[in-house]
Amino acid sequence: MMNNQNSGRQQHGILKTAIIGVVAGLIGGGASYVALDQINNANMNNNAQTSISSSSAKTSRNSAKTSGTMTPAYNDVKGAVVSVINMKRQTSSSNSLFDIFGDYDDNDNKGKGKLQTYSEGSGVIYTKSGNKGYIVTNNHVVSGSDKIQVMLSNGKTVNARIIGTDATTDLAVLSIDSSYVTQTAEFGDSKSLQAGQTVIAVGSPLGSEYASTVTQGIISAPARSITTSSANQQTVIQTDAAINPGNSGGALVNSAGQVIGINSMKLSQSSDGTSVEGMGFAIPSNEVVTIVNQLVKKGKIVRPQLGVKVIALQGIPSSYRNHLNIKSNLKNGIYVDSVTKHSAAAIAGVKAGDVIIKVDNKAVSDVASLHSILYNHKVGDNVNLTVNRNGKEINLRVKLQSD
Repeated sequence: MMNNQNSGRQQHGILKTAIIGVVAGLIGGGASYVALDQINNANMNNNAQTSISSSSAKTSRNSAKTSGTMTPAYNDVKGAVVSVINMKRQTSSSNSLFDIFGDYDDNDNKGKGKLQTYSEGSGVIYTKSGNKGYIVTNNHVVSGSDKIQVMLSNGKTVNARIIGTDATTDLAVLSIDSSYVTQTAEFGDSKSLQAGQTVIAVGSPLGSEYASTVTQGIISAPARSITTSSANQQTVIQTDAAINPGNSGGALVNSAGQVIGINSMKLSQSSDGTSVEGMGFAIPSNEVVTIVNQLVKKGKIVRPQLGVKVIALQGIPSSYRNHLNIKSNLKNGIYVDSVTKHSAAAIAGVKAGDVIIKVDNKAVSDVASLHSILYNHKVGDNVNLTVNRNGKEINLRVKLQSD
């Protein structure tokens, strides 16, 4: 999917494209490459036409330095937010995309084998250990790369190594030499978020040219359940802070300067084509911490699973429950829409229509909290599920299987 409407030949023979998010109908925050110099020139021309005489305006003597209440929060993370550069190597003499557009010739082959910047996203340095600094970003930001580079907040570009990736949660961990790390970000508790809470998004919209851009908004929904393109359910934070291509992997930050989410995607239009504004989504920090710790330790995620298709009841209006065929009247819990045959849940006796309210005697109200508990177990472990079935609580013992 390309944001660039110019279908012409690129100088170095590689097409720079936008990165696509993991949810159908939701575009991710990878940066596409537009003719920004043309946009800037147009803006300069517009400014020249609308300039006003200096005598027609006055500057207040009162400073507004303290009016931006989120400035301290921004200062707490700005040095830890980086641009992540996905580089790819042109390996074929003919680029099929250029052939499709009818604009390819042998001169384009001069760049064969050279690494080119394919796309850009964002990342957050979250810890420094030994000789390594660790960065969390989105899996779709680094997917398919031949090389990864990171541009630090001071403008210096360094090589990075992929430690591990997880397509299901759309998370990845990179490492850089710890000598380059001057600031690390602190994770906050995403479980404590409330609708209406002020947040900022920090990242590199449209790429590193606009690195360390900050936008402000609120938490629209602290736990919104969505279905990914691979039919997985994921609980995300919904915000109206502006999230644009290039913001993927960047930080969603609370007023205390803590990272409470990793920006991952935005809704650009509804299923019927209606344009949408102010609907961005971030992966909750509690789930981020769980995943990145496993990626650093093992390089991949081996998931124990129940074998159920679920949706969190939290935040679903009663009128919409009928549309989803949800029969339970409970306000919190994880509704089981269906159970996979011969799965761990099926063997244990879990049924469609059950509402999971506790796992190992710990209350669960969203899919992220369910994942967090399950991922602390290994395949083959037994967990205790408490489900509400037609108003009656039932305890079930489930032996976890691998995904």
